[in-house]
Amino acid sequence: MSETKSVEAANVKDHLQSFMAFDFGTKRTGVAYGSRLLKDAQPQATVNAEGDARWSQIAQRIQEWQPDALVVGVPFHPDGAAHENTAKAKKFARQLNGRFNLPVFEVDERYSTTEAHSQGAKDADAASACIILNQFFREYL
Repeated sequence: MSETKSVEAANVKDHLQSFMAFDFGTKRTGVAYGSRLLKDAQPQATVNAEGDARWSQIAQRIQEWQPDALVVGVPFHPDGAAHENTAKAKKFARQLNGRFNLPVFEVDERYSTTEAHSQGAKDADAASACIILNQFFREYL
C-alpha cells in the first residue's frame, strides 16, 4: 500500500516518472502536472469545488494524466510552525493516498501563493501548484 511521506524522509524511487501537484485550499485547489524527464511543471485548471465535490474533479484529472505519484504543498508559518491549514493540507494528502492508492509526497509550500501573485499569475492557485512541483523537482529529483 502507498503512503503519505514528507519528502525529507522519502526516497523518490526512479520508477516514479510523472507527478501531479496540488495547492490545497478549502474553496479552490490548484493543480499542476510534470515529469521527471522535463522537470518542469505545467498548470492545469484549478479545481473550484469544496468538500466532497472536489473529489470527482480530482479523480478526472488523475484519470486523464495518470501520474505515478502526487505532491501536496503543506503550508507553515514563516517560523516553521504549523497552523490550521497545515493540518487540513496533511489530511488532504492522506485522503489522496487513500482514494487513489498513489504515493503522496508533502512539500513545504511557504510563500508559494505570494510568489504566484508577485509573478502576476492569472490563476494563482494553479501557479502555486507549479511552484510547489518545481520546488519538488529542484530539491528531490
